Amino acid sequence: MHVKGWSIAVAALSAVLLFGGVAGAKPAPVRIGVVLNALDNPFFVTIYEGVRVETNRRGARASIRAAASNADLTGQAAHVRSLVRARNDCYVVNPITSTNLVSALRGVARPIVNLDSPIDQTAARRARLPIRTYIGTNDVAAGKIAGSKMASLLKRGGRVALIGGLADNVNSGLRLRGFERGIHGAGLKVVARSNADYRRTKAQIVAQEMLRDNPRLSGFFAASDLMALGAADAVRAAGKTGRVKIVGMDGIPEALDAVRLGSIDATVSQDPYVMGQMAIEACVAAARGSKLPTRVDAPIAIVTKANAPRAIAGFPHPFRPYSDPFKEILKRP
Repeated sequence: MHVKGWSIAVAALSAVLLFGGVAGAKPAPVRIGVVLNALDNPFFVTIYEGVRVETNRRGARASIRAAASNADLTGQAAHVRSLVRARNDCYVVNPITSTNLVSALRGVARPIVNLDSPIDQTAARRARLPIRTYIGTNDVAAGKIAGSKMASLLKRGGRVALIGGLADNVNSGLRLRGFERGIHGAGLKVVARSNADYRRTKAQIVAQEMLRDNPRLSGFFAASDLMALGAADAVRAAGKTGRVKIVGMDGIPEALDAVRLGSIDATVSQDPYVMGQMAIEACVAAARGSKLPTRVDAPIAIVTKANAPRAIAGFPHPFRPYSDPFKEILKRP
């Protein structure tokens, strides 16, 4: 499947990427340092696309760097230190874990926008980090939506397995917690859980083991779409497509197509493109002295076979209306 706006050379993104506005524009372009998670994941590539487009729209100038992998904790921190030395007007950080960028950001005086994966609040206070806003998914709410969907797909007594991301990743833990809230009272039982590090191949192996150990397994919830696709690979290999239900989270193109075709039953779309756009809007507003809301939840929506064509047609943009407080702030004189 080709989704418009998706064609991108990921290899080229490992280098520093600069996008600038029109020379001589007034006021002077806001200089933004952006550090993202690894771009081998389509979710973060879509965040990058939102950052790139909004940077150009706002006439800003962004230096964008990304971790080599979701295990590259020190490399991501090194990118932050490099951008801090360049003295940008604002920083957008999408950390791998809740603490891996805290030391690198210590001493920063300019505004910080925390994107997608939250920085530990206690560590941030101790380091006196000037985090002006957090933009990301309400992971508990998103997980609860996924759980409610699973409850609607299975009969009472259904047995469910959970596949999480990295063991120390905050987002993954919150999604799993929300999912369990969503199935509460539905008569479903969680019989297995394991982490697959947000990797499709590892999720396939994990799911194969779960299917082997639990022959009566009736559903998988995966904390990301890449892992949901891995679970779908395992279910297909076991000849159980359609009988074992799968719900994922992210709304990446391949997962949207899998929902349309029926190999995944649903995914909770997080709209990473909007996250990237909002991050740049927030930085521009903060650099100009505007007060920002402490937290902004990005839009989420359940995607099923019924509305998958609409989600695919609109990608990377949300297929439902949403509010953007930063856009409103930037309209003020």
